[in-house]
Amino acid sequence: MKVGVLGCGNVGAALVQLIDARRDEIETRTGVRLEVTKVAVRSLSRTRPIELPDDVLTRDAAAVVKDPDLDVIVEVIGGIEPARELILDAIAAGKPVVTANKELVANHGAELFTAASEGGVDLLFEAAVAGGIPILRPLRESLAGEDIRRIMGIVNGTTNFILTRMSEEGASYASALAEAQELGYAERDPTADVEGYDAGAKAAILASIAFGAKVVAGDVYHEGIANITTTDIEFADRLGFVIKLLAVAELVPTDGGPEEVAVRVHPAMVPKEHPLAGVRDSFNAVFVEGAAVGDLMFYGRGAGGDPTASAVLGDLVDAAVNLRKHTHADLVTLSRRPIRPIDELHSSYYVNLDVVDQPGVLRAIAEAFERHGVSIRSLEQEGIGESARLIFITHRAREADVQATLADLRTLDVIHDITSVLRVVGDDGRG
Repeated sequence: MKVGVLGCGNVGAALVQLIDARRDEIETRTGVRLEVTKVAVRSLSRTRPIELPDDVLTRDAAAVVKDPDLDVIVEVIGGIEPARELILDAIAAGKPVVTANKELVANHGAELFTAASEGGVDLLFEAAVAGGIPILRPLRESLAGEDIRRIMGIVNGTTNFILTRMSEEGASYASALAEAQELGYAERDPTADVEGYDAGAKAAILASIAFGAKVVAGDVYHEGIANITTTDIEFADRLGFVIKLLAVAELVPTDGGPEEVAVRVHPAMVPKEHPLAGVRDSFNAVFVEGAAVGDLMFYGRGAGGDPTASAVLGDLVDAAVNLRKHTHADLVTLSRRPIRPIDELHSSYYVNLDVVDQPGVLRAIAEAFERHGVSIRSLEQEGIGESARLIFITHRAREADVQATLADLRTLDVIHDITSVLRVVGDDGRG
């Protein structure tokens, strides 16, 4: 099987090396021998981690996807265009496609799925979510008959590395981010990671595959970690929690109507005994809750050239074997489900307030919570005088009611500042 690769960055180069290293073993196991015969790049003169013959490299990606001598196309250039057009052209030419492009799949998945189904070829994208962790194939195949109710995961290695450094070494957000950039875990512009956009795209893909729903990145509510402080980390630790950036996708029952899909990304306080609490550094993990199977967790390296290339190669082998057998994997049929707005979701909350240390403060604050039906589960005071601080954990409450409470609190003269508000994953695993 002759393979055309679009892109030769970290993932593309690692894929070519992995194919070279594993070619004989793959042939022994599957009867398919993979040969990379074309690699499309932006610049022919750029230095790369691998050496490729001149007749393999090309700047004409469009010619690669239409080349009749190529059997399978791998897209690892990223972004929406020209990746979308190239993939559609490859499918139209009858070629299976493997992609690691989370942004594209999260925003144009339905269009690509339809084209692949109508063309009778594979479109596989395991590497688009959680790097080397196999999660999409289990959701699509092994758990196809399972009533999956909820997925909660750490799907961005950059933010998990930063929060790990803040938790374990007392590093500030700025210094932890700088270290992540030095080690290559974070881009020079880390916005997509630290503001939750990267995790949001992955959450949209997970929700689409798990629930058969048309969920795009724009449907995902997201908050980032830039406002997390060492004080938040310390209080979380004292209260028995760690702070993680979570991607959450779940089905929410309604009164007589169809279930709605809720998808969100935000930092949360996770109980130390929860399996996700122990996921450190740049590792990822996805926690799946099913009605019959119970709880499952998929754990591993969620980023990096080699882990991602491993996932791409797994898809590539499947696509090549299916092509030889004149078959293809059935993609999930996506239907439109209502999206539950964040204001209607329920969670427990951690609220950290800088307050005036004087009589009547607690009563005024408690009345604000009571006016909006938000029940206080626990309260702790830290410091006295000008440095007085009140830390609340609420019972499960509706997001809109909590936001209305916070708006009331901001009008009180006895409150200097609302320093932090975080959702709390409860004893039942919900957050």
